[in-house]
Amino acid sequence: MRARNALARLGGMAALSATLACTPEAPPPRPMAAPPAPAPVASAESQALAAHYLDVQTKLLADGLMRTDGGGADTPFTDAMLARAFMSVAFFEEYAGGRITPQSHPGAIPLQRWDGPIRMSLQIGSTVPAAQAEADRVMVASYLARLSKLTGLSISLSDADPNFFLHIADVDARAALGPRISAEFPGLTAAQLAATTHLSDGTFCQVLSHSDHKTQTYTRAVAVIPSEHPALLLQACLHEEIAQALGLPNDSNLARPSIFNDDQEFALLTRMDEDMLRLLYSPELHPGMTADAARPIVDQLATRLIDGQT
Repeated sequence: MRARNALARLGGMAALSATLACTPEAPPPRPMAAPPAPAPVASAESQALAAHYLDVQTKLLADGLMRTDGGGADTPFTDAMLARAFMSVAFFEEYAGGRITPQSHPGAIPLQRWDGPIRMSLQIGSTVPAAQAEADRVMVASYLARLSKLTGLSISLSDADPNFFLHIADVDARAALGPRISAEFPGLTAAQLAATTHLSDGTFCQVLSHSDHKTQTYTRAVAVIPSEHPALLLQACLHEEIAQALGLPNDSNLARPSIFNDDQEFALLTRMDEDMLRLLYSPELHPGMTADAARPIVDQLATRLIDGQT
């Protein structure tokens, strides 16, 4: 009896143990996730520059400049005006050897343009808030799609073997871009590199393009735009620098309505600018063409373009 009672007690304990083993234990508390690292804060110099650029944009807008309408009833242009504007913008260049040259500079250059896909690597500095950086990326992608439609080129954002490098960065990050830009764009002189990484007071943004001297086709480009710019000034820089790097390297007072004019009347790509890009990438023109050889063809193309739009 004692033995049986002992076994019974042991059996009861085993049953209790089994019951306890089946009872789920409370999960251990999860470790708290580390808070995200705070975004780098812009330096005092960068903040002062942002205030300066905002003041510049405010004054330009107050003067009726930086228009975004693409040109209206007050800026009509004819086929002859379009042809003259194109010849002055496509066959001359604003920069030579890192220096601005006068618009009256007598040395016309051959026609230059891309002949293959453009793969743009977009790098945005760490002091740009994530939401703003994403909005900028969407804006650039949309603009590239527009340019692709106008030119017939494949133009898109891509980090796969890029040949166009776009940097949106603050003054401190720009100052440190030298080694990276030298790798992206080999062969730059010290003056060209300095002009790109340390923008002068009157330079809102910068782009450099490289063409094959035998074929006059562009093979590489790099653009630097200050992230301190307010929204419209930033977009204006993007519009002008990217379009310029497609083969419209000059500013001319013959171009109106146009962003390729130093008067800053227009901020964004205009109707005339779209037509100049269509002319530039017309099959009737080709890289290496001289101004004299291109002029009669440009006249005919401009007439066809205007007639087709009226």
